[in-house]
Amino acid sequence: MKVLLDTNIVLDVLLERSPFVKYAREIFLLAESQKIDAFLCATTVTTLHYLVGRQLNKQTADHAIKQLLILFDVASVNRKILQDASSEPSVDYEDRVLYLSAAYANIDYIVTRDKKGFDPSIVPSISPEEFLAFYKTGENK
Repeated sequence: MKVLLDTNIVLDVLLERSPFVKYAREIFLLAESQKIDAFLCATTVTTLHYLVGRQLNKQTADHAIKQLLILFDVASVNRKILQDASSEPSVDYEDRVLYLSAAYANIDYIVTRDKKGFDPSIVPSISPEEFLAFYKTGENK
């Protein structure tokens, strides 16, 4: 199963944002144990570096990105994705880029705490709690 983590899920882990970090860490562990194929959007990586560097420091941000790039694959962003995102009806351009990147990478689910932002996406969005429940149910079959 291929999943793309929204920026907010990764920030929950990197910044230990309670109460969300619990579920996000579980998903990271599934990725680490290679039970799921986990992806980040290319734009998420740059956004994470900026936000972690601002909130903590550049060295922590550099280290976090190195670790994330070991753990996650990266869904590409190219000219076509950026152009297509500009013609999508959704309000948030960043979300449009992310879900189009997921669609072009044949991702099964986008894991996010902002499902509303991904309503127009052909890739289903799912909360961390929903994803973990779905994963555990599928594992027991």
